[in-house]
Amino acid sequence: MPKVKIPRKSTTIDMTAMCDVAFLLLSFFILATKQKPPEVLAVTPPNSVSAKAAPEKSILITLTKEGKVFLMLGDETKKADILSNINAAKGLNLSAAELNKWNKAPFIGVPLGQIKSMLAMASEIPPNKLPGIPCDSSNNEMVDWMKSVTNVYAGTDQRQLQEMLLIKGDNAALYPAFKNIKQAFKKNEIFKFRIVTNGESVPVGSELYLNPPKAN
Repeated sequence: MPKVKIPRKSTTIDMTAMCDVAFLLLSFFILATKQKPPEVLAVTPPNSVSAKAAPEKSILITLTKEGKVFLMLGDETKKADILSNINAAKGLNLSAAELNKWNKAPFIGVPLGQIKSMLAMASEIPPNKLPGIPCDSSNNEMVDWMKSVTNVYAGTDQRQLQEMLLIKGDNAALYPAFKNIKQAFKKNEIFKFRIVTNGESVPVGSELYLNPPKAN
């Protein structure tokens, strides 16, 4: 008895639901992804095998190979208070409108005496044209900035503040410039901070490779 042949039909798949899911996932990742904060200037930090992630809200000090120092106040909940504090402490005489404009600036890279004239400019100066914050033995304005930071964060968990303090220095920067930043911390009784480095693998055969730290 002959077999019954079933006629072949082309298979069609409705991709509408799959497309909807794909666009929903795409929208979720776009909205949920946190953008990397802008860098003042590109610097090449030293390498390190450390793999600890930097906090999302951080107070970042950038040191270029020329020795210029820039400050980025990444904690938006405290930024306006820090600017108001240093405005009052150093007698900058900035108006409410000027403080509001300053609060929108992504970083600080000029001496305190030039802040008012900088805010009066119609266009922003490129970071590579800025002089940076004075940070030498004769005039270390980073001391004043760290004073305002500690004033605003007074009464909070100081361990959290120490986790937020980051220094990102170029590998070619001279040590005296880095030492002056540390001195600014020390004068404000800040004895712990973190250094931003480029991650690298642990050298094979090294002491750290043979005896890796145990997880807590």
